[in-house]
Amino acid sequence: MRRNKNRNKHRIHQRHTLGHIEQGMSNDEGEKTLRRSIFVIRYSLFIYILVLLFVCVRCFADTVVLKEGQTLTGSILAEKKTLIYLDIGVTVLTIPKEDILEYEYTNQLSNSDSQLQIKNSQSSIINHQLYKTANLEKTTIEKCVDAFSEAVVKVSSPAGLGSGFFINEEGYLLTNYHVIEKETKIEVTIFQKAENGFEKKRFKKVKIEAINPFIDLALLKVEELGDTKVKYAYLGDIDSIKVGEKVFAIGNPLGLERTVTDGVISTTSRAFKGLVYIQTNADINPGNSGGPLFNLAGEVIGVTNMGYIFFGGLGFAIPVDYVKHFIENRDAFAYDKDNPNTGFKYIQPDRRHNMAKPEFLQKQGD
Repeated sequence: MRRNKNRNKHRIHQRHTLGHIEQGMSNDEGEKTLRRSIFVIRYSLFIYILVLLFVCVRCFADTVVLKEGQTLTGSILAEKKTLIYLDIGVTVLTIPKEDILEYEYTNQLSNSDSQLQIKNSQSSIINHQLYKTANLEKTTIEKCVDAFSEAVVKVSSPAGLGSGFFINEEGYLLTNYHVIEKETKIEVTIFQKAENGFEKKRFKKVKIEAINPFIDLALLKVEELGDTKVKYAYLGDIDSIKVGEKVFAIGNPLGLERTVTDGVISTTSRAFKGLVYIQTNADINPGNSGGPLFNLAGEVIGVTNMGYIFFGGLGFAIPVDYVKHFIENRDAFAYDKDNPNTGFKYIQPDRRHNMAKPEFLQKQGD
Protein backbone atom coordinates (compact mmCIF):
# COMPACT_ATOMS: atom_id res chain seq x y z
CA MET A 1 0.00 0.00 0.00
CA ARG A 2 2.76 2.39 0.96
CA ARG A 3 4.61 1.61 -2.25
CA ASN A 4 1.46 2.40 -4.27
CA LYS A 5 0.99 5.67 -2.41
CA ASN A 6 4.59 6.67 -3.01
CA ARG A 7 4.23 5.80 -6.68
CA ASN A 8 1.04 7.91 -6.95
CA LYS A 9 2.71 10.85 -5.21
CA HIS A 10 5.68 10.53 -7.51
CA ARG A 11 3.39 10.48 -10.60
CA ILE A 12 1.43 13.51 -9.35
CA HIS A 13 4.71 15.37 -8.76
CA GLN A 14 5.89 14.52 -12.28
CA ARG A 15 2.62 15.73 -13.76
CA HIS A 16 2.90 19.04 -11.90
CA THR A 17 6.51 19.41 -12.99
CA LEU A 18 5.65 18.68 -16.63
CA GLY A 19 2.76 21.12 -16.43
CA HIS A 20 5.04 23.89 -15.19
CA ILE A 21 7.59 23.08 -17.90
CA GLU A 22 4.90 23.11 -20.62
CA GLN A 23 3.50 26.37 -19.23
CA GLY A 24 7.01 27.86 -19.21
CA MET A 25 7.62 26.75 -22.77
CA SER A 26 4.27 28.19 -23.80
CA ASN A 27 5.13 31.53 -22.17
CA ASP A 28 8.54 31.59 -23.91
CA GLU A 29 6.96 30.89 -27.31
CA GLY A 30 4.40 33.64 -26.74
CA GLU A 31 7.11 36.11 -25.82
CA LYS A 32 9.11 35.11 -28.92
CA THR A 33 6.03 35.52 -31.13
CA LEU A 34 5.31 38.90 -29.58
CA ARG A 35 8.89 40.02 -30.12
CA ARG A 36 8.78 38.87 -33.73
CA SER A 37 5.54 40.76 -34.30
CA ILE A 38 6.98 43.93 -32.78
CA PHE A 39 10.12 43.58 -34.94
CA VAL A 40 8.06 43.09 -38.11
CA ILE A 41 5.89 46.12 -37.26
CA ARG A 42 8.94 48.31 -36.55
CA TYR A 43 10.72 47.13 -39.70
CA SER A 44 7.62 47.73 -41.84
CA LEU A 45 7.21 51.20 -40.31
CA PHE A 46 10.88 51.98 -41.02
CA ILE A 47 10.53 50.89 -44.66
CA TYR A 48 7.33 52.94 -44.99
CA ILE A 49 9.07 56.05 -43.62
CA LEU A 50 12.01 55.54 -46.01
CA VAL A 51 9.66 55.20 -48.99
CA LEU A 52 7.72 58.26 -47.88
CA LEU A 53 10.91 60.29 -47.54
CA PHE A 54 12.09 59.11 -50.96
CA VAL A 55 8.78 60.11 -52.54
CA CYS A 56 8.87 63.50 -50.82
CA VAL A 57 12.43 64.10 -52.03
CA ARG A 58 11.40 63.12 -55.56
CA CYS A 59 8.41 65.46 -55.39
CA PHE A 60 10.43 68.47 -54.31
CA ALA A 61 13.67 67.78 -56.20
CA ASP A 62 14.69 69.07 -59.59
CA THR A 63 14.92 66.42 -62.30
CA VAL A 64 17.37 66.00 -65.18
CA VAL A 65 16.70 63.38 -67.87
CA LEU A 66 19.72 62.44 -69.95
CA LYS A 67 19.53 61.42 -73.61
CA GLU A 68 20.91 57.98 -72.69
CA GLY A 69 17.88 57.36 -70.48
CA GLN A 70 19.19 58.04 -66.96
CA THR A 71 17.19 60.27 -64.61
CA LEU A 72 19.02 62.40 -62.04
CA THR A 73 17.33 64.15 -59.12
CA GLY A 74 18.71 66.87 -56.90
CA SER A 75 18.87 70.64 -56.75
CA ILE A 76 19.84 72.65 -59.83
CA LEU A 77 22.26 75.22 -58.41
CA ALA A 78 22.94 77.13 -61.61
CA GLU A 79 22.10 77.05 -65.29
CA LYS A 80 24.56 78.38 -67.83
CA LYS A 81 24.27 78.62 -71.59
CA THR A 82 25.83 75.18 -72.17
CA LEU A 83 25.99 73.64 -68.67
CA ILE A 84 23.80 72.73 -65.71
CA TYR A 85 25.14 72.32 -62.16
CA LEU A 86 23.16 69.68 -60.22
CA ASP A 87 23.63 69.06 -56.48
CA ILE A 88 22.83 65.37 -55.79
CA GLY A 89 23.80 65.50 -52.12
CA VAL A 90 27.21 63.82 -52.09
CA THR A 91 28.64 65.92 -54.92
CA VAL A 92 27.79 68.54 -57.55
CA LEU A 93 27.57 67.32 -61.14
CA THR A 94 28.43 69.47 -64.14
CA ILE A 95 26.21 68.30 -67.01
CA PRO A 96 26.55 69.56 -70.61
CA LYS A 97 23.19 70.59 -72.04
CA GLU A 98 23.93 68.68 -75.23
CA ASP A 99 23.66 65.44 -73.17
CA ILE A 100 20.29 66.41 -71.64
CA LEU A 101 16.94 65.42 -73.08
CA GLU A 102 14.93 67.58 -70.68
CA TYR A 103 15.18 69.03 -67.19
CA GLU A 104 12.57 70.25 -64.74
CA TYR A 105 12.60 72.81 -61.96
CA THR A 106 10.23 72.11 -59.07
CA ASN A 107 8.65 75.06 -57.28
CA GLN A 108 11.06 77.44 -58.98
CA LEU A 109 10.27 79.71 -61.92
CA SER A 110 13.00 81.68 -63.60
CA ASN A 111 11.41 84.00 -66.16
CA SER A 112 10.33 87.22 -64.47
CA ASP A 113 9.01 88.51 -61.17
CA SER A 114 5.77 89.68 -62.78
CA GLN A 115 5.09 86.14 -63.99
CA LEU A 116 5.36 84.77 -60.46
CA GLN A 117 2.12 86.56 -59.64
CA ILE A 118 0.10 84.38 -61.98
CA LYS A 119 1.50 81.00 -60.95
CA ASN A 120 0.37 78.78 -58.11
CA SER A 121 2.74 77.29 -55.57
CA GLN A 122 2.72 73.92 -57.31
CA SER A 123 3.99 75.27 -60.63
CA SER A 124 7.02 73.67 -62.24
CA ILE A 125 9.02 74.35 -65.37
CA ILE A 126 9.94 71.60 -67.80
CA ASN A 127 12.83 72.47 -70.09
CA HIS A 128 12.66 70.74 -73.45
CA GLN A 129 15.20 71.03 -76.26
CA LEU A 130 14.62 74.73 -76.98
CA TYR A 131 11.24 75.57 -75.51
CA LYS A 132 9.75 75.44 -72.03
CA THR A 133 6.42 74.29 -70.60
CA ALA A 134 4.94 74.99 -67.16
CA ASN A 135 1.84 74.31 -65.11
CA LEU A 136 0.37 77.78 -64.89
CA GLU A 137 -2.68 79.07 -63.11
CA LYS A 138 -5.43 80.72 -65.15
CA THR A 139 -5.98 84.38 -64.47
CA THR A 140 -7.17 87.50 -66.30
CA ILE A 141 -6.10 88.76 -69.72
CA GLU A 142 -4.77 91.92 -68.09
CA LYS A 143 -2.36 89.97 -65.85
CA CYS A 144 -1.29 87.67 -68.68
CA VAL A 145 -0.53 90.64 -70.94
CA ASP A 146 1.47 92.28 -68.16
CA ALA A 147 3.47 89.08 -67.67
CA PHE A 148 4.10 87.92 -71.24
CA SER A 149 3.70 90.84 -73.65
CA GLU A 150 7.46 91.50 -73.63
CA ALA A 151 8.00 88.06 -75.18
CA VAL A 152 6.21 89.21 -78.35
CA VAL A 153 8.34 90.91 -81.03
CA LYS A 154 8.02 92.55 -84.42
CA VAL A 155 9.70 90.76 -87.31
CA SER A 156 10.58 92.95 -90.30
CA SER A 157 12.04 92.28 -93.74
CA PRO A 158 12.21 94.26 -97.01
CA ALA A 159 9.01 92.50 -98.07
CA GLY A 160 6.94 93.48 -95.03
CA LEU A 161 6.47 92.82 -91.35
CA GLY A 162 4.85 90.39 -88.98
CA SER A 163 5.05 89.18 -85.39
CA GLY A 164 6.92 86.54 -83.44
CA PHE A 165 7.70 85.48 -79.87
CA PHE A 166 10.69 84.25 -77.90
CA ILE A 167 10.65 80.65 -76.65
CA ASN A 168 13.73 80.87 -74.42
CA GLU A 169 16.21 83.33 -72.95
CA GLU A 170 18.90 82.49 -75.53
CA GLY A 171 17.18 84.49 -78.29
CA TYR A 172 15.33 81.76 -80.17
CA LEU A 173 11.96 82.87 -81.52
CA LEU A 174 9.14 81.61 -83.71
CA THR A 175 7.27 83.31 -86.54
CA ASN A 176 5.48 82.33 -89.75
CA TYR A 177 7.47 81.21 -92.77
CA HIS A 178 5.53 83.56 -95.02
CA VAL A 179 6.72 86.54 -92.91
CA ILE A 180 10.33 85.92 -93.99
CA GLU A 181 9.71 84.00 -97.21
CA LYS A 182 12.58 84.43 -99.70
CA GLU A 183 14.21 87.04 -97.47
CA THR A 184 17.49 86.96 -95.58
CA LYS A 185 17.74 90.53 -94.30
CA ILE A 186 15.62 90.24 -91.16
CA GLU A 187 15.21 92.65 -88.25
CA VAL A 188 13.65 91.91 -84.88
CA THR A 189 12.25 94.65 -82.64
CA ILE A 190 11.62 93.91 -78.98
CA PHE A 191 9.58 96.02 -76.56
CA GLN A 192 10.85 96.21 -73.00
CA LYS A 193 9.12 97.88 -70.10
CA ALA A 194 10.60 101.19 -69.00
CA GLU A 195 9.59 103.88 -66.53
CA ASN A 196 7.44 105.74 -69.03
CA GLY A 197 6.06 102.93 -71.18
CA PHE A 198 8.03 100.66 -73.48
CA GLU A 199 11.52 100.93 -74.88
CA LYS A 200 12.24 99.65 -78.40
CA LYS A 201 15.38 97.70 -79.17
CA ARG A 202 16.19 96.63 -82.72
CA PHE A 203 18.43 93.71 -83.62
CA LYS A 204 19.60 93.36 -87.20
CA LYS A 205 21.74 90.28 -86.83
CA VAL A 206 19.12 87.53 -87.03
CA LYS A 207 19.92 83.98 -88.08
CA ILE A 208 17.44 81.67 -89.82
CA GLU A 209 17.69 78.34 -87.99
CA ALA A 210 14.92 76.28 -89.61
CA ILE A 211 11.92 76.72 -91.90
CA ASN A 212 8.92 74.61 -92.86
CA PRO A 213 6.83 76.18 -95.64
CA PHE A 214 4.23 73.41 -95.44
CA ILE A 215 3.06 74.30 -91.95
CA ASP A 216 4.16 77.95 -92.28
CA LEU A 217 6.68 78.09 -89.42
CA ALA A 218 10.17 79.54 -89.10
CA LEU A 219 12.67 79.34 -86.25
CA LEU A 220 14.96 82.37 -85.88
CA LYS A 221 17.71 83.34 -83.47
CA VAL A 222 18.67 86.87 -82.46
CA GLU A 223 22.44 86.95 -82.21
CA GLU A 224 24.59 89.26 -80.13
CA LEU A 225 21.97 90.10 -77.52
CA GLY A 226 24.68 91.54 -75.32
CA ASP A 227 23.33 92.58 -71.92
CA THR A 228 19.72 92.44 -73.09
CA LYS A 229 17.67 89.88 -71.20
CA VAL A 230 14.69 88.74 -73.24
CA LYS A 231 11.42 87.49 -71.82
CA TYR A 232 9.95 84.32 -73.28
CA ALA A 233 6.62 82.52 -73.42
CA TYR A 234 5.77 78.96 -72.37
CA LEU A 235 4.19 76.50 -74.79
CA GLY A 236 0.89 74.98 -73.69
CA ASP A 237 -0.84 71.64 -74.18
CA ILE A 238 -3.18 71.20 -77.15
CA ASP A 239 -5.13 68.48 -75.33
CA SER A 240 -6.09 70.86 -72.52
CA ILE A 241 -7.88 73.48 -74.66
CA LYS A 242 -11.62 73.40 -75.19
CA VAL A 243 -14.11 74.97 -77.57
CA GLY A 244 -15.51 78.14 -76.01
CA GLU A 245 -12.38 78.76 -73.96
CA LYS A 246 -11.25 82.38 -73.69
CA VAL A 247 -8.08 83.26 -75.66
CA PHE A 248 -6.19 86.37 -76.75
CA ALA A 249 -3.58 87.32 -79.35
CA ILE A 250 -0.73 89.83 -79.22
CA GLY A 251 0.85 91.17 -82.39
CA ASN A 252 1.47 94.05 -84.74
CA PRO A 253 -1.51 94.19 -87.12
CA LEU A 254 -0.94 96.71 -89.93
CA GLY A 255 2.14 97.86 -88.03
CA LEU A 256 0.16 98.82 -84.92
CA GLU A 257 2.59 97.52 -82.33
CA ARG A 258 1.66 95.47 -79.24
CA THR A 259 -2.02 95.17 -80.19
CA VAL A 260 -4.11 92.81 -78.02
CA THR A 261 -7.29 91.17 -79.33
CA ASP A 262 -9.39 88.61 -77.51
CA GLY A 263 -12.09 86.07 -78.26
CA VAL A 264 -12.89 82.40 -77.77
CA ILE A 265 -11.89 79.16 -79.45
CA SER A 266 -14.50 78.50 -82.14
CA THR A 267 -13.15 75.03 -82.95
CA THR A 268 -9.93 73.12 -82.37
CA SER A 269 -10.04 71.15 -85.62
CA ARG A 270 -10.65 73.30 -88.69
CA ALA A 271 -9.09 71.59 -91.73
CA PHE A 272 -7.30 73.50 -94.52
CA LYS A 273 -5.22 71.78 -97.22
CA GLY A 274 -4.55 68.69 -95.16
CA LEU A 275 -3.67 70.51 -91.92
CA VAL A 276 -5.71 71.19 -88.81
CA TYR A 277 -5.99 74.72 -87.39
CA ILE A 278 -7.44 76.38 -84.31
CA GLN A 279 -10.27 78.72 -85.28
CA THR A 280 -10.96 81.75 -83.11
CA ASN A 281 -13.10 84.87 -83.28
CA ALA A 282 -10.19 86.97 -81.93
CA ASP A 283 -9.27 89.42 -84.71
CA ILE A 284 -6.25 88.25 -86.73
CA ASN A 285 -5.10 90.83 -89.28
CA PRO A 286 -2.04 91.28 -91.53
CA GLY A 287 0.87 91.90 -89.19
CA ASN A 288 -0.46 89.48 -86.58
CA SER A 289 1.11 86.63 -88.56
CA GLY A 290 3.63 84.68 -86.49
CA GLY A 291 2.39 86.03 -83.17
CA PRO A 292 1.18 83.90 -80.26
CA LEU A 293 -2.36 82.88 -79.39
CA PHE A 294 -2.54 82.62 -75.59
CA ASN A 295 -4.93 80.93 -73.18
CA LEU A 296 -5.79 82.56 -69.86
CA ALA A 297 -2.81 80.90 -68.17
CA GLY A 298 -0.47 82.81 -70.46
CA GLU A 299 0.54 79.66 -72.34
CA VAL A 300 0.94 79.72 -76.13
CA ILE A 301 -1.58 77.32 -77.65
CA GLY A 302 -1.10 78.37 -81.27
CA VAL A 303 0.76 80.59 -83.75
CA THR A 304 -1.57 82.94 -85.63
CA ASN A 305 -1.20 82.80 -89.40
CA MET A 306 -4.51 83.42 -91.17
CA GLY A 307 -7.50 85.71 -90.99
CA TYR A 308 -10.19 87.13 -93.27
CA ILE A 309 -9.84 90.90 -93.55
CA PHE A 310 -13.41 91.58 -94.64
CA PHE A 311 -15.04 89.03 -92.32
CA GLY A 312 -14.50 89.70 -88.62
CA GLY A 313 -14.35 86.80 -86.22
CA LEU A 314 -12.57 84.39 -88.56
CA GLY A 315 -9.01 83.91 -87.37
CA PHE A 316 -6.81 80.83 -87.47
CA ALA A 317 -3.73 79.61 -85.64
CA ILE A 318 -1.29 76.73 -86.07
CA PRO A 319 -1.83 74.35 -83.10
CA VAL A 320 0.98 74.17 -80.56
CA ASP A 321 1.54 70.44 -81.14
CA TYR A 322 2.66 71.24 -84.72
CA VAL A 323 4.94 73.90 -83.25
CA LYS A 324 6.56 71.48 -80.78
CA HIS A 325 7.08 68.89 -83.51
CA PHE A 326 8.75 71.51 -85.71
CA ILE A 327 11.13 72.60 -82.92
CA GLU A 328 12.00 69.07 -81.84
CA ASN A 329 12.74 68.05 -85.45
CA ARG A 330 14.40 71.31 -86.45
CA ASP A 331 17.43 69.43 -87.82
CA ALA A 332 15.19 68.02 -90.54
CA PHE A 333 14.05 71.55 -91.46
CA ALA A 334 17.43 73.23 -90.95
CA TYR A 335 18.01 76.28 -93.13
CA ASP A 336 20.64 75.76 -95.80
CA LYS A 337 21.83 78.76 -97.77
CA ASP A 338 23.04 76.48 -100.59
CA ASN A 339 19.61 74.92 -101.06
CA PRO A 340 17.38 76.85 -103.51
CA ASN A 341 14.32 75.78 -101.53
CA THR A 342 15.42 77.87 -98.55
CA GLY A 343 14.93 81.57 -98.02
CA PHE A 344 17.37 82.93 -100.58
CA LYS A 345 15.84 85.04 -103.30
CA TYR A 346 17.20 84.36 -106.79
CA ILE A 347 17.07 87.23 -109.27
CA GLN A 348 16.06 86.42 -112.84
CA PRO A 349 18.79 87.05 -115.47
CA ASP A 350 18.45 90.03 -117.82
CA ARG A 351 16.52 89.53 -121.04
CA ARG A 352 18.35 89.38 -124.35
CA HIS A 353 18.95 92.76 -125.92
CA ASN A 354 19.61 91.40 -129.43
CA MET A 355 16.49 89.54 -130.47
CA ALA A 356 17.94 88.53 -133.88
CA LYS A 357 18.51 84.91 -134.74
CA PRO A 358 21.96 83.73 -133.59
CA GLU A 359 24.58 83.62 -136.34
CA PHE A 360 25.24 79.86 -136.09
CA LEU A 361 21.52 79.17 -136.54
CA GLN A 362 21.41 81.43 -139.59
CA LYS A 363 24.21 79.38 -141.22
CA GLN A 364 22.36 76.15 -140.50
CA GLY A 365 19.26 77.59 -142.13
CA ASP A 366 21.22 78.51 -145.29
